[in-house]
Amino acid sequence: MGNATTFAFSVAVLAGGQSQRMGRDKAFLPVGGRPVVERVLERVAPLSDDVLLIANAHAPYGHLAARLVGDVYPGKGSLGGIYTALQAARYDHCLVVACDMPFLNAELLRYLIGLAPGYDVVIPRVEEFPETLHAVYGKRCLEPIQRRLLAGQLKIVGFFDEVRVRYVERDDIARFDPQFRSFMNMNTPADWERVQQLAMQEG
Repeated sequence: MGNATTFAFSVAVLAGGQSQRMGRDKAFLPVGGRPVVERVLERVAPLSDDVLLIANAHAPYGHLAARLVGDVYPGKGSLGGIYTALQAARYDHCLVVACDMPFLNAELLRYLIGLAPGYDVVIPRVEEFPETLHAVYGKRCLEPIQRRLLAGQLKIVGFFDEVRVRYVERDDIARFDPQFRSFMNMNTPADWERVQQLAMQEG
């Protein structure tokens, strides 16, 4: 099993999305009685001494315990957020998660980080779908990501063939999170309702 204590790494929470399907800023939707972004930060804060929040509108996030960073290339979606996180990160590797994932599993995150030496991307994959906003990225990704951003090619996995990728498959994930709740997010009002119900059961 990987050991996250062997090297230092940064953590970035992406909060710059447009939330178009939700119709409002999902970072501040309550889950378990408080904004989901606060739940996410609480779960990742113990992992690193360099926690970033990637958000273009700084004012709503000013009270949170994270280093606020605005997008280097605004309007470039999640790939732009990953690029910004890597450029601002103090360490060579950065764990990147979305602001609307209220059930992050600290042990799974530590396991991913422990696999990072020797790779540029460490990413869970469930049913052939890489969880791109629950992954570790290294600074060697910066150049290939930048090329794609400037070309308007915003699919996150598009640069993977240029870097060293370590996939973490379903069976490994299940050892830490057998119900795969880590990857649940809140893109729609129906998602939010389901997450709130689970949070009530959890708490």
